[in-house]
Amino acid sequence: MEAQVAVAKIPKYASSASGDTIEMIERPSGGLSFVLVDGQWSGKPAKRISNVVARKAISLLAEGVRDGAAARAASDYLYTYREGKVQATLNILSIDLITQTLVITRNSPAPVILVRGGEMALLDSPTESVGTRRGTRPSITEVQIEPNLAIIVYTDGLMHAGDRHGETFDIPGTIADFAAQGPPNPQVWADTLLARALELDRGRPGDDMSILVAATLPRTGDQARRLNARMPLS
Repeated sequence: MEAQVAVAKIPKYASSASGDTIEMIERPSGGLSFVLVDGQWSGKPAKRISNVVARKAISLLAEGVRDGAAARAASDYLYTYREGKVQATLNILSIDLITQTLVITRNSPAPVILVRGGEMALLDSPTESVGTRRGTRPSITEVQIEPNLAIIVYTDGLMHAGDRHGETFDIPGTIADFAAQGPPNPQVWADTLLARALELDRGRPGDDMSILVAATLPRTGDQARRLNARMPLS
């Protein structure tokens, strides 16, 4: 098998920067970890917050710290750094080659969506944002790696697409439609979700939006690792 991962993100309309941060790190014991943070507010102040949390989590994961412990430490660090006055949402998605599992660590009101065997499930147990108090614990789910498994992680800007116009984005329903069409296609799924959100917001996103889609698929290529990125420069 091989892992395929795609990201699509866009800042709030007329904002100077996205308050969402996505980082990737190779795990010292094998595999990859992705950290997605949504800082409080929007623009540059939110970006500073999300960068602080993401950098802390990434540095700990790079040292071999377990995902849950890294999330708790990042929360405590933000609490100390900003005296509990700001918060952020934090998701960590890890492809762990030692345990042969996908590990989903969540401190966010937005659910994570799991697609397995063509069936969709919401990972939506109650959890807190990070930074508001000491000892904040994440919700952790571990899923055995298998063919055609997909995980969709997103920030709450996607959830609220269309709110200003009296419309609702049925994200689970959209994912269920994707799953019914065949094996996961991370880039297509991420791009389609973002395009639909922009349509609901009339092309002017009401909040920062980030989508991370990871899938385990039958391997069709060689042993090489590849990474692609596209970013507008103006």
